[in-house]
Amino acid sequence: MEVLFYVVPMLMIAVASCAVVAVIRRSVRVGRAWSSGLTAEARCLRTYTTTSGGGDSSVHTTLHHVYAFTTRDGRGVRFEERGGPGTTLEGDIVTVHYPADRPEHATARPPTPGRLAAGTGCLLAFLGTFILFAVGFMAVTYAMFSAAGDFPQP
Repeated sequence: MEVLFYVVPMLMIAVASCAVVAVIRRSVRVGRAWSSGLTAEARCLRTYTTTSGGGDSSVHTTLHHVYAFTTRDGRGVRFEERGGPGTTLEGDIVTVHYPADRPEHATARPPTPGRLAAGTGCLLAFLGTFILFAVGFMAVTYAMFSAAGDFPQP
């Protein structure tokens, strides 16, 4: 039974660690697109929304945009971005930033490096705190079971 007190927190730590990697990757990707200095005019080809939740939880709606643009070397690129502005509609022209080596990692978001750093920092702080609490829970659980004599002492 006490194994559950270790398996569940370890699974939670694994999920939180994957989230840390995803947050850092996204931040680096957007930062590289902004710092590359390459821009192009893109056309919004499509907008759509996805919903999640419902039942006992609140419903969350995410707006998606599909953009297409041509790089400086003439390559046609199409990409999708989540969470864009609701004022961008199909057919609108927007400026996108993209890295030269990976134009499919473009972003239509205007450069706000301070906001990106703050958002990334807050998410990493939250996930780090979550991981520390899970590790602390496992340490306290081990101490409690050791004191009760449920674990063999070395």
